[in-house]
Amino acid sequence: MERILIVDSHTGGEPTRVVVESPIKLHGNSMAEKAQHFKSHFDNYRQAIVCEPRGSDIIVGALLCPPVNPGSVAGVIFFNNVSTLGMCGHGLIGVAVVLRYLKRVELGRYAIDTPVGTVHFELLDDNQVAIENVPSYRWKQKQAVEIFPGTSAAQSIHGDIAWGGNWFFICDDHGLQVNIANVSQLNSVSLEIRKQLDRLEITGEGGQLIDHVELIGPGTPGRAEAKNFVLCPGAAYDRSPCGTGTSAKLACLAADGKLAPGQVHRQESIVGSVFTSSYQIAIEQASNSSGKATSDSQRILPTLIGSAFVNSQAELLLDPNDPFCWGLVSQ
Repeated sequence: MERILIVDSHTGGEPTRVVVESPIKLHGNSMAEKAQHFKSHFDNYRQAIVCEPRGSDIIVGALLCPPVNPGSVAGVIFFNNVSTLGMCGHGLIGVAVVLRYLKRVELGRYAIDTPVGTVHFELLDDNQVAIENVPSYRWKQKQAVEIFPGTSAAQSIHGDIAWGGNWFFICDDHGLQVNIANVSQLNSVSLEIRKQLDRLEITGEGGQLIDHVELIGPGTPGRAEAKNFVLCPGAAYDRSPCGTGTSAKLACLAADGKLAPGQVHRQESIVGSVFTSSYQIAIEQASNSSGKATSDSQRILPTLIGSAFVNSQAELLLDPNDPFCWGLVSQ
């Protein structure tokens, strides 16, 4: 019987399951190579850790690894109910709080290696974390997509295609109320958008799959400037404001000249949790005299602040006699 030590947390309502000890041994010189090895050789462990009956579709896993770069405190590979993820903002906040819980870090600033690059986080207290995400940018503006074609529900919507560590289609002309009571319809429309993106072969830069859909609405007055519903790759919706989604949204606001460097933007989730965010223009990119982004491909460096709370510590048992030892796959 194999054993996997985990620590669970949630960030704004969205769970992160951190794998602290496991039989998984990865090869590779970079976190991208290690993530590919994990995907190719240990996908059964991914399923066992986050899928039913031990987990659920909304859990994001985070496999702690030795760092690959000098000065980094750890490496991490994020994964969900269908595959690995390039980066996960809420997950990184959860990982930081778990590292604090395990007494591996003190309050302060640290680097951590991910498959899409080394990022930084600052542990502000036992629960509040600021993360400095990977360079983010808008790839295309107002991409038109017809949803539910050939039916009475057919409509043309538009979305920005942006990168924030994952690829997003960000839409605000969907015509839906973005609130928890409307989750079923938001989910249905988001799934249809992703279906049409695939059918029309609309992708991110270099043909990369757009696997996240972000529907934007007005935030709660006095609490946030915007609220989002984010459909994740495994067809579950994000309970947090989504770290990579907020980063992608900041890139769009910057490209439109609607948010200046250093200006605060508060992003509210479908359940009411909030990330406080801002950005600076990437040093290697030029800016105009106002300091605003000069093109849709302008890279920004997002900073997000959120809170996570440890809520359980457990040992997963992998019994070879259990017919569902390696998880139930819903997709």
